Amino acid sequence: MFSQTAEYALRAAVMLAEPPLRALSAAELARLTEVPPPYLFKVMGQLVRAGVVTGQRGKNGGYRLSRPADEISVLEVVNAVDPLPRIRHCPLGRPEHEQALCPLHRQLDDTYAQIEHTLGARTLAEMTDIPANQ
Repeated sequence: MFSQTAEYALRAAVMLAEPPLRALSAAELARLTEVPPPYLFKVMGQLVRAGVVTGQRGKNGGYRLSRPADEISVLEVVNAVDPLPRIRHCPLGRPEHEQALCPLHRQLDDTYAQIEHTLGARTLAEMTDIPANQ
């Protein structure tokens, strides 16, 4: 369901949500998530630009979540690297479908909306092996 980029972003974000909470270098993240280092570096740049993670250079640098894991939704991570599509126009190009989506594309867009809702209601904290309230 997710693109490889979104899957890699989720792997990295969940790893950053696991204790002990500390900055992880790109090399550490690549090793722990089994993501090729050049690909991970690209993904982390997208997560930084979206405000999901912060990056700091230097000896004690690395990446960390920008907020607590229970404040970052799975949807936020996915949309940072590969936004979920929504259907705004009927791709059939029929004149009678210009004002509203045809029944098929309306139903497909409703499905995308439901996926967005589900992912928006789930946090990174819920994706970890950590019991609640810890």
